[in-house]
Amino acid sequence: MDIATIVGFVTAFGLVLMAIQLGGSLSSFIDAVSALIVVGGTIGATLINYPLSDVIKSISIGLKTFVSKRTSAKEMIGQMIEFAQVVRKEGILALENRIEDVEDPFLVRALQMALDGQEPSVIEDILFTEVDKLSDRHAFGAEIFSTMAGFAPAFGMIGTLVGLVLMLQNMSDPSTIGPSMSVALITTFYGALLANAVFLPMAGKLKTISKQELLSREIIIAGVQSLIAGENPRIMEQRLMGYLPPKERTSSFD
Repeated sequence: MDIATIVGFVTAFGLVLMAIQLGGSLSSFIDAVSALIVVGGTIGATLINYPLSDVIKSISIGLKTFVSKRTSAKEMIGQMIEFAQVVRKEGILALENRIEDVEDPFLVRALQMALDGQEPSVIEDILFTEVDKLSDRHAFGAEIFSTMAGFAPAFGMIGTLVGLVLMLQNMSDPSTIGPSMSVALITTFYGALLANAVFLPMAGKLKTISKQELLSREIIIAGVQSLIAGENPRIMEQRLMGYLPPKERTSSFD
């Protein structure tokens, strides 16, 4: 569970709702027609822009912002150092007994290829191809949410224009102008809120998650190559520490 995402949503929507409650009535900001225009229009435009299968996949991708389970780069380096120490003492085949305890599927595949005796260049080519495709999938998922962030305010404006047209048709009754204008502006509010408190933050979070996952996979590839070469654990550590910011580089051998 990503606590930051939960806290972010609670803070964003909580403060907006609190401001509304302090300034007036929350019920005055609830309008079913406005919600239908913004939400329905955004979903409809997204379905026009992307295939249905991709939109459905984006839902599961979006869930990563809440429940993504990630191993930090530093933890991954520590795990690779442990493997290097085992290989140094017992040989690379000794890792066969440790694969069952590995949770990362990418690391399992990388280690299995090393145990199968595949050439380092072949392993590197296969794994980097997988990394490239993973990057493309993550970028596409973030793109869908960024696109929805563009559609939501646009349909908010469309709803406002619809409300203004309906209001102008009833100008003979001045008492309806204020309430009609209020409802017309609610659609803009809904569109702006969805774009800036939901879709754009989710797209940004997915990009951040993608960078972290890609970094871990690059560390795995470099680490497995070192394991195959039988590199000294200290040398491997120095090599892999280059993936971390200087402040996070702490040696396991000190």
